[in-house]
Amino acid sequence: MKAALIQLNAGDDPAANLPRTTELIAQAAGQGAGFVLTPEVTNCVSQNRQHQMDVLQHEDADQTLKSLREAAIQHDIWISIGSLALKTDDVDGRFANRSFLIDPAGRIVARYDKIHMFDVTVSDSETYRESAGYRPGEQAVVADTPFGKLGLSICYDIRFAYLYRALAQAGAEVLLVPSAFSPVTGAAHWEPLLRARAIETGSYVLAAAQTGTHAAAIGKSRKTYGHAMAVSPWGEVLADLGPEPGIGLVDLSSAEVSQSRKRIAALSHDRAFEGP
Repeated sequence: MKAALIQLNAGDDPAANLPRTTELIAQAAGQGAGFVLTPEVTNCVSQNRQHQMDVLQHEDADQTLKSLREAAIQHDIWISIGSLALKTDDVDGRFANRSFLIDPAGRIVARYDKIHMFDVTVSDSETYRESAGYRPGEQAVVADTPFGKLGLSICYDIRFAYLYRALAQAGAEVLLVPSAFSPVTGAAHWEPLLRARAIETGSYVLAAAQTGTHAAAIGKSRKTYGHAMAVSPWGEVLADLGPEPGIGLVDLSSAEVSQSRKRIAALSHDRAFEGP
């Protein structure tokens, strides 16, 4: 399977973001990709909760989801929508950060709500409290496809190795890490974390990404690191898109996964131990 990572510079207007997303999907399909991956918050990059309340929709009314399902049909491809910011019916008004896997018939094959919330203080001037606006998910997800089992995750999940071990031990051969990574933590940790998760599990890691300074009609604009990346099951960087929006293509082979896991069978070497 030929997979295509899409790197976006989405702003806080879902309607304005959509044409560029569908254009890049069409380009990827035209270059032979049968599986196209978009980044976290494909529809809307915003930290202003009131603005999000004004422009976000529930899943059944979200135009980005509808259009990308139509794109999967049109191009006869699989699409991983890295995530969409969506309204929920929670009494506290928090949103969902939800990933979707779409098959070539436009059907939603799997959904995943981000488990780990990005509540961090990167510096005195860079603080995030994702849990203030988004509710965390509780269910890990592995999805079946004709080209292998996919383990779903989103961005900050990458720091929690036990999630990826559980996904791989449940059969996942390809781990998806769509992201909108901070420039500071991205420069320090992005590539090492992605390569570590690939090496630990003998899996492909595919990480579509947001990049650059994101247009904001309301509130403070956000910056993200970019460098959408594909890593082999042996830990080799197969693609790195750098800081610019665009597309990166990579070939996936289940044989590579099998070979890596045969050479180092760490997924079957767990041992019980007592706590410190």
